[in-house]
Parts: sequence; structure tokens; C-alpha cells
Amino acid sequence: MASIEQLRSVALFSRLRQADLEQLAPIMHERTYPANRVILFAHDPCDAFYALVSGQVKVMLVSEDGREVILSLIRTGDFFGERALLDDEPHAASAIATEDSTLLVLHRDDFRRCLAEIPGVAFGLLRGLLGRLREANHKIGGLILLDVTGRVAQLLLQLADWGDGINIAPAPTHQTIAQMVGSSRDTVTRTLKTLASNGLVELRKNKLTILNRRGVESAAGQLLR
Repeated sequence: MASIEQLRSVALFSRLRQADLEQLAPIMHERTYPANRVILFAHDPCDAFYALVSGQVKVMLVSEDGREVILSLIRTGDFFGERALLDDEPHAASAIATEDSTLLVLHRDDFRRCLAEIPGVAFGLLRGLLGRLREANHKIGGLILLDVTGRVAQLLLQLADWGDGINIAPAPTHQTIAQMVGSSRDTVTRTLKTLASNGLVELRKNKLTILNRRGVESAAGQLLR
């Protein structure tokens, strides 16, 4: 059973009335996953909706030749698994905990019943999906129009905006960044060093700080739009 405090930490549920939260709490179950544990595999049938209350999860694809592509990082307060529940298709990608993580799980029938009985959940889900659509359009544009430096800068801005707009902590590994921007680890390492030498970012262990946001925005092509 989830607590009311846990539910309020999830953006999807944060605007619900107290009565709605009390209806939802008994049917959401807490699960913990250690770092590197697979939560769900691509092509598995979908039977649950997941909300992340602590930790971090990566959503990824693996090509036939073994290359990994990270589609997104799920941060605390976000959710995943809803698309397969809505269209009755298997999961399109795998989800793996990148650090020790706690999730709230809502099974298929309960999820659908909540959409019908609690309008706030349906509206919150719609807001979340629209936000993801905007992010996807932005990412696709970056992959087409930007070089590696631009794509890395764009990703750093996105990650920073999850917090205070300046600090990224914990910072993803260079390999993770490479898998998110469609490049190699060595190229990402060189790109980050160049951004740092130009005074745009500061690199420290497990933390990255944007020192010159306008400069990073320029590298990401945002000042040209």
C-alpha cells in the first residue's frame, strides 16, 4: 500500500483531492529495485503502471548487434508503462533501474478503473503525455539538425531543468550521455572537456554545473530559433 505522501510526490497525482488519494493509496503497491535491476523487458506483455518515488530508471532499446540506445531517463516523480496499457501492445522498450529505486505499481485493471473513476488521474496523464510529446519532438529535431556538441548541450539543459536549471547531480556517465545523443563515449568525453575548457560547464565527480547557461543554449542552437 502506498502512502499519501508518496502519491503526492508523483506529478501525476500531486493535484488530486485528498479523497482521490485515499481511494488510490490502497491499490498502489511499493516495490524496490537495486541498481542495474531490470524492471521490465521490451516485448513483454504489459500488466502494470509504474510511478517512481525515489531513484532513477532508464528506458532503453537494444539493437540486434547489441548497441544500446537510451530513450529517456525517468526521474523521481515521473511515471512509465502507461502506453502499453492504453494500446494493449507489449512494451516497446526495457526499463532498468540505474540506482536503487522505489516505485509504486498499479496493476492493469486498477489503472483503467482509476482513469474512469478519478478524472484528475486522466487529466494528469494527458498533461504528462503532452509534455513527453514536446520533448520527443525537440529531441528528434536535435538529432536531425544538431551536431554532437549541440545534442550534448541540449541534453545538459534538459537535465539541469529537472532541478534548479544549473546543477546536474548525480550526473549521468559519459556512456549514458552517448547512448542518449547517439554518439560514442570518447566523442562525448571530448565534447564535455571542450565545453568545460570554454567556461560553459564545470565537471566534478558525479556532478555537472552549468556555468554559462546562455553559452550552452547557444551551443544547443536555442538562440537561433
